[in-house]
Amino acid sequence: KRELTEHITKLSLACLEGNLQRTRILAPALLLAFSKFPEQASEGMETSTQVLEKKVHQKQKRSLHPSDLLSADLPSMIANISGCLPYMLPPKCPNNCLANKYRLITGACNNREHPRWGASNTALARWLPPAYEDGISQPKGWNPNFFFNGSQLPLVREVTRKIIHASNEAVTEDNLYSDIIMVWGQYIGHDISFTPQSTNRAGFLRGVECKMTCENQKSCFPIKVFANDTLSTGRECMPFYRSSPACGTGDHSILFGNLSALKPREQINGLTSFLDASTVYGSTPAVENKLRNFTSKEGLLRTNVRYYDNDREYLPFVDQVPSPCAQDPNSDEAERIECFMAGDSRSSEVISLTAMHTLWLREHNRLAKALKKLNRHWSSETVYQEARKIVGALHQIITLRDYIPKIIGLEAFNQYLGLYKGYDHKINPTASNVFSTAAFRFGHATIHPIIKRLNAQYQDDPDLPNLHMHEAFFSPWRLIKEGGLDPLLRGILAKSAKLLMQDQMMNEELTERLVVLSNNGSLDLASLNLQRGRDHGLPGYNDWREFCGLPRLETQTDLNTVIANGKVAEKIMELYSNPNNIDVWLGGLAENFLPGARTGPLFACIIGKQMKALREGDRFWWENSHVFTETQRHELRKHSLSRIICDNTGLSEVPPDAFQFGKFPQDFESCDNIPGINLEVWQESNQQEETCGFPKGVANGNFVNCSEFGKSMVIYSCQHGYQLQGEEQLTCTSRGWNFQPPVCIDINECENQINPSCHTSAKCINTIGGYQCACTDPYELAEDGRTCLGNVMILPSIKTIPVSNLGGWNKLPTTCPCEWRTPGSHPEAEQLHVPLYRDVR
Repeated sequence: KRELTEHITKLSLACLEGNLQRTRILAPALLLAFSKFPEQASEGMETSTQVLEKKVHQKQKRSLHPSDLLSADLPSMIANISGCLPYMLPPKCPNNCLANKYRLITGACNNREHPRWGASNTALARWLPPAYEDGISQPKGWNPNFFFNGSQLPLVREVTRKIIHASNEAVTEDNLYSDIIMVWGQYIGHDISFTPQSTNRAGFLRGVECKMTCENQKSCFPIKVFANDTLSTGRECMPFYRSSPACGTGDHSILFGNLSALKPREQINGLTSFLDASTVYGSTPAVENKLRNFTSKEGLLRTNVRYYDNDREYLPFVDQVPSPCAQDPNSDEAERIECFMAGDSRSSEVISLTAMHTLWLREHNRLAKALKKLNRHWSSETVYQEARKIVGALHQIITLRDYIPKIIGLEAFNQYLGLYKGYDHKINPTASNVFSTAAFRFGHATIHPIIKRLNAQYQDDPDLPNLHMHEAFFSPWRLIKEGGLDPLLRGILAKSAKLLMQDQMMNEELTERLVVLSNNGSLDLASLNLQRGRDHGLPGYNDWREFCGLPRLETQTDLNTVIANGKVAEKIMELYSNPNNIDVWLGGLAENFLPGARTGPLFACIIGKQMKALREGDRFWWENSHVFTETQRHELRKHSLSRIICDNTGLSEVPPDAFQFGKFPQDFESCDNIPGINLEVWQESNQQEETCGFPKGVANGNFVNCSEFGKSMVIYSCQHGYQLQGEEQLTCTSRGWNFQPPVCIDINECENQINPSCHTSAKCINTIGGYQCACTDPYELAEDGRTCLGNVMILPSIKTIPVSNLGGWNKLPTTCPCEWRTPGSHPEAEQLHVPLYRDVR
């Protein structure tokens, strides 16, 4: 047992490293980087699991329990090496006076009893058990011979073509709401959830790149297209990468329990679930540190150093150069405009979304500068955290007060949310799978095919013609070179949103011309949404209606009661045969609107329940009594998205409610008449200065003032790359500060043996506040900054086993389950069951 466990461990770890090295798509996904990326950790776990699963099944045939095969510490060891362990253990919550003052960037420890609720890089919540074909992981539609209620599910592309697709000309304008309501929905959706897709871009054991196959494999769930399809262009499918499994779910379960009680596959939320402006600040310390300007004493965010918008700031560019964003076809390579960097990685997806990100970058810096003027004694850390706290509150106010009632209607708002009654520690705020994967994607059907840019009189600008949506995908250069934010914001303020109609669901800009960075051809957003729902194991439309207390629909007649357009209802029944088979996203999208709403009863229920959870389950919700003072809450209520636009652009006239559609100039208001926050209520006196003096600063660190139980305290922290030495928390006493300030010492990242900073193929060089990974000629550093391409070494813990020492291993299968690829052949490769690397013979 011991020897077999040791052998399988070596094999699985070697297999893991080899498969990851073999897959070099976009950036190398390497084993020792996994602890920083949960989606990669989960896939590393999955690879090891697949190897072990084969061994377990072999032993089971001899009537042995899996635990007889695996040693007790093997699951923990693989979880640790793969990088899954940090995401499976409870987080370490701070025990200082700041724990009640500012939320953690990861969202962890918001709930003291359940510190992972709502935190980034945890599984999306399940409100109903998942529906997988095998009960564990395989999506609906995975097996072509699988029947549901007596029939097969329709191909998602067929659903798009026959029900969802509409031409660009088939657009009904929304006479109530402007296009910015769609932009805000997309933006706030990106604040709540992001489900990372498979990073390896390949089926691990088969070694096939998802773009190169039309077969369902571990990470690949391609979308079939038709011979006469506009998207076929000689291919039989569109690539589709499955969402990464959360650590310890799906096939991982073999490591953590009885095979008869496997835990179904769950998906990761890479962001905090909370409405906390993670779009601005990020959801991990690594992202937050990249976004901050640590040289400023005003707690500012980084801005673009190359370009300005009439003296106003742009987002900084990403570090990866060249980035994959589109370029101006009339410019040469020297004039490249890279993708923008923000708290969410999708900020450059479309220029209207980029504009919203840019607005909030400017608002943070505007608030921070004003707060510093009012409180000269505040450290840059205090200014940053206070500005972040206000920006987060404004995201919550605009969403719950101004946006959600328009989407689900006042009646549903009162039914599912009602008045705020305070924080409830029993409510789980985690974003639900059905909300992020289906219900909140209703907004895709409100996207207008045309983007307008208007001049100062809100008229068409001949120098800035209308753009089709596909011309604005991943094109940040259009903001910088074509007029900046102002013309674009005028366009989305003064143009109607597209109204969702049952026979005009999504236009061809999205169903025929969608552009994503990971794919060279055009894609179909509607088909991606349907396939994603199946990938995530979402139960069907009727199950969710029952969950919301709505009657199940059993017949065509029943369906006609919730879908007024009889032809659409008929097409749905024709394709799905049974209402129980209808994909929840399509069913919810097709329902008749509730009165005064832009969704039907199902999506109003799911969105309403999710928003209530995000509000009541958030200890830092802006209305909670300890978060702001009453006078501060009074000022926050005055603010609005219109005021944000006035303060951070050149626009001088805006609608009082940015979401409400109106005609210029009669329905617009001068910015002088748009109310905003009086920040003077944030002014503080430096009470401890009289007794203890102003806290001393520390090099490469910062401090935040904090009061608790009538005592003044200061909490010190160090910048990324430095470690605190000394007391973290100082208290002001009658004799002065009770301790000397700590110091921040440089961390030697190269000494970290547990989680090395560089891959074993590279040399780690410590620098002040960081480190560098270096390669020897002729090898080059990969995009991950950690690995030398072409010089991959074996992990120190994995050693080749001489043939003479194999003993009884010849009873194991004679093919390597990892399908190792080695340059040149070796007669003993198949028998060794360990990888042969380039320089190993």
